[in-house]
Amino acid sequence: MKKKFMVVGATYTQVPLINTAKRMGYHTIVAGIEGNYPGIAAADEACFVDITNPKAVLEKARELQIDGIATCCMDIGVRSVGYVCEQMGLCGLTEHAALLSNQKLAMKEAFEAYGVKSPAYRKVSSEAELEKAWNELPQPIILKAVDLQASRGIYVCRSYEEALEAFRQAMSLTREDFCIVEQFVTGIDIGAQAFVYNGEILFILPHNDEVYTGSANKPIGHSAPLQVDNDTMEEVKKQCAAAIRAIGLNNCAVNIDLLKAEDGQIYMIELTGRVGATCLPELVAYYYGIDYYAMIVAMAMGEDPRPYFNNRPGTETANASRFLMAPKNGVVKSISCPAEGPDVVLKDIYAKPGDTVHVFEDGKDRIGQVVVTGETLQKCFDRLDEIGEMLEVTYEE
Repeated sequence: MKKKFMVVGATYTQVPLINTAKRMGYHTIVAGIEGNYPGIAAADEACFVDITNPKAVLEKARELQIDGIATCCMDIGVRSVGYVCEQMGLCGLTEHAALLSNQKLAMKEAFEAYGVKSPAYRKVSSEAELEKAWNELPQPIILKAVDLQASRGIYVCRSYEEALEAFRQAMSLTREDFCIVEQFVTGIDIGAQAFVYNGEILFILPHNDEVYTGSANKPIGHSAPLQVDNDTMEEVKKQCAAAIRAIGLNNCAVNIDLLKAEDGQIYMIELTGRVGATCLPELVAYYYGIDYYAMIVAMAMGEDPRPYFNNRPGTETANASRFLMAPKNGVVKSISCPAEGPDVVLKDIYAKPGDTVHVFEDGKDRIGQVVVTGETLQKCFDRLDEIGEMLEVTYEE
């Protein structure tokens, strides 16, 4: 009888994890809400449950007698993964680490306790507390709902009026009764992917972030290797390792957001116990030449994931990803992007005729994504620009 692997979430970002587990011989079960989600069609079985409810997910996991559980590219199921792993004795992050990595205030408190460099912050539960925080922190500030993903509920505020409106919007979105405000440190957004097994950090791979600047900086692409000097690279890895220890992340992939300030300081923004989105699993896979999804599945199923990494070729390949974005709002009549070639290692178009698409504001507005490899990062960036120009979208009248 096949062992059972549960994937928390059923969006298109979960499909590669599902397909990899099936290829490895496991019976795949998707946990999520009912709907026309691609993960449901890809998996062997689906169970319908609110993945933000850890106890409900645990009930399904026990009922189905699963052997392993994981998620990728999304935050909302991380707490359930940690809870199920701890309650069922499965390999994965703990319930406490999942909570810390999935709630921005608890995370900031852990950073502070362990000496991780992070922007100054305040907890805000009311407009009076917001005004107090505004007066105490340098301006501008950045206001964040603590429990959302895909850059939702994050606002840069340059006036108190903007902060007040952002607070009201964030509180309408969050499930909590508070949010946080931070000192808005200007600089360059960077990120890192890491992997922790049995207390050992197998790798930390810093990478460049390409961001869209709107109400807040929101990622639209990533690339590796990170383009910084050696001292900065070492400081980035040092802060990543410290943050992993502060949160207590273990037996999981790790997605990390940092910022290099204008004065050169490296600040930890946040991290979570799952692999990143926006083609970050592919970034790791192509950079190291490994089957990264298989590494994640193997660990979740109680196998030793280290051979996947230790047996890598030893060469590192520059690669870059970018969202495909709609040029305007409307209903799609036709869509195409005829980019081909050995350097185009991934090209997904999610939008289809009849879909309503929007000019990009956050991750949910992407209409596709593409990953390219190249001899240098500059060649990767040039190729992405070419592919972006090939995207053709026509709209219904």
